Amino acid sequence: MSEKIAPQHLARRAILYVRQSSAQQLVNNEESRRLQYAMGQRLHTLGWKDVEVIDEDLGKSAAGLVTRSGFQRLMAEVSLGLVGVVAAREVSRFARNSREWQQLIEICRVVDTLLVDHETVYAPRSSNDRLLLGLKGSLNEYELDLLRLRGLEARREKASRGDLLAGVPIGYCISDNCRLSKTPDLRVRQMVELVFAKFFELGSARQVMLWLLDSKMQVPVTRDRRGTVQWKDPTADYVTRLVTNPAYAGAYAYGRTTQRSRVVDGQLRTTSGRVRRGQWSVLLHDRHEGYITWQEFERAEAMLASNAQARGGHGVARGGGALFAGLVFCRRCGVRMGTGYSGKSPHGRYQCDAAHLRRGAARCISFGALDVDEQMVRQLIAVVQPGAIEAALAAWARDSADDSQMLQALALQAEQARFEASRAQRQYDAVDPDNRIVARELEQRWNTALESVALIEQRLAEARATHASAAATTPGVDEYLALARDLEQVWNAETTQAALKKRILRTLIEQVWADVDDARREIILVVHWKGGAHCELRVSKRRSGERRGTTAPDVVEAVRALARIMTDEEIGRQLGRAGMRTPNGSHYTRALVASVRHLRGIQAYERDHEGDREWLTSDQAAKLLRVHARTVRRAAIRGELPGLHPLPDGPWIFARKDILVAALARSTASQTDRRKRIRCAGASVHQLALEISTT
Repeated sequence: MSEKIAPQHLARRAILYVRQSSAQQLVNNEESRRLQYAMGQRLHTLGWKDVEVIDEDLGKSAAGLVTRSGFQRLMAEVSLGLVGVVAAREVSRFARNSREWQQLIEICRVVDTLLVDHETVYAPRSSNDRLLLGLKGSLNEYELDLLRLRGLEARREKASRGDLLAGVPIGYCISDNCRLSKTPDLRVRQMVELVFAKFFELGSARQVMLWLLDSKMQVPVTRDRRGTVQWKDPTADYVTRLVTNPAYAGAYAYGRTTQRSRVVDGQLRTTSGRVRRGQWSVLLHDRHEGYITWQEFERAEAMLASNAQARGGHGVARGGGALFAGLVFCRRCGVRMGTGYSGKSPHGRYQCDAAHLRRGAARCISFGALDVDEQMVRQLIAVVQPGAIEAALAAWARDSADDSQMLQALALQAEQARFEASRAQRQYDAVDPDNRIVARELEQRWNTALESVALIEQRLAEARATHASAAATTPGVDEYLALARDLEQVWNAETTQAALKKRILRTLIEQVWADVDDARREIILVVHWKGGAHCELRVSKRRSGERRGTTAPDVVEAVRALARIMTDEEIGRQLGRAGMRTPNGSHYTRALVASVRHLRGIQAYERDHEGDREWLTSDQAAKLLRVHARTVRRAAIRGELPGLHPLPDGPWIFARKDILVAALARSTASQTDRRKRIRCAGASVHQLALEISTT
């Protein structure tokens, strides 16, 4: 018995701390765990009867990166002065970092608690023992760092040769020479190829996911290093991980991620993140057979980067009417211009309002998208027209291949389901029928497999019927060539989706820098094409309120006539009642009527000058003639009174001079010519007869 053990130590209980660093050690290092538990017998030999074992931290590292509930409970018990000794097989089991190790020694010194390992007893109140414990703690920490460094160097050396396989991507297996090779599972290989093909066609991981879900297809997932495959519904993250893994391009890569440590709420947290390709530790090309080429892998990375608008990309192609959304930049401030939509117009506007949103500054520039898009599209068609026929032939071939791939995937899925059902049947046939506990479960599995077969075969039959129907109506190669010769018609067809147009534009155009020449009222566009070519376009900028297209002549004449007797708002209502619309199909508003007047120099109506107004309504003319308004209108219809009637159901307009002439003629008419007098249209004691001389 050691002389360091005093009666006050034996009067308190002992704690035995048991820990192993990882789950792998729990499985493989059973002897180490037995030796640690055997320390309880050493404590009994030293004189302690009450021994408590704390083994909550089995499988947890003592490097200080994870929370150890067992060690925290040990520290709490010791700090209360209820523990006479804490023991471990090696003192490194307590901690392998200076912070926790020094904290344990200091608390044990204050409350006079001993430390025991398989070699000796330590009294922290003794300066020599405290020095020895400090050295051991530093050595334990250094030993952990040394082991970690040796393991890391070994991993790097093995990775530099391409022999370190931390995981096996789906669609691959490990061959006899420790290289990756394509899996013999045809269904898995076909699904991986289909995902890549649809990604290059649709240009978005989410669109690939939606297509797979719409086709009711599942994707393979590897669960362990033995290559066990399970099938599940696809997600956008799954597609992204697949197309960004260099292994599918036949390359071996190591060091694609890095770990970062930071303190969160007083706790050390370790997170991992991606690093740029130039910072990868190892990159070996043509290491194994790939599903795509390295050029296609770089293209996939570029497509994903361009889809991430928050990180400087163009953004994924959406369905809005502005075709160059995400591609237009302001030449004045260098900021990407946004796209705004208002009212029922689907075309939108390009506007630079970043400074206004951030600092409340004035807006930079803005202009309508319709005229700009049309000018740019004409330029685009002129550029791609020479290769249209070749592209049409490729599209025809790809259209046929896509349907074949989908049918093949469903056929393989049905074949796999039939195999599962056949295996379930064999398992059911092999069991003893009297063993109902097992037979009942196997029968249920067989029934489930048969239901799955029926469902998949029905889905396959529907897909084949749809494919046959589509094949009967699918244009042949001659139709594709005819469309290629009239590319503009294909582009402007109603069935051509805006998202598809935007994807074509993003394939050919890198950026568009825009500015506005206010003096010449022109929009200046500098187009940066893929490949380094540039060109400049100038588009006339319409005035505020001006709408695209030529206003119908009857609308202009109606506005010209009605502006003599009513306001712009009232004119808009009259045009609406008459069924007249703008060139783009919208209703005329006050601003649109004002724009029509302004462009043609038509003077606006002013209510302040009604007393001496040159033009009169039917009510004003009737008041001047002292007759009923209906009488005036009937006279105008019969041609007896000059007047303007611009709209079929609209008001009549009379010149004041014509009304004065009619009034004079009425007063001088012969009283004997009663037969020619116009009969009154309405009864009034103050109404006079309207006589208009025809001589």
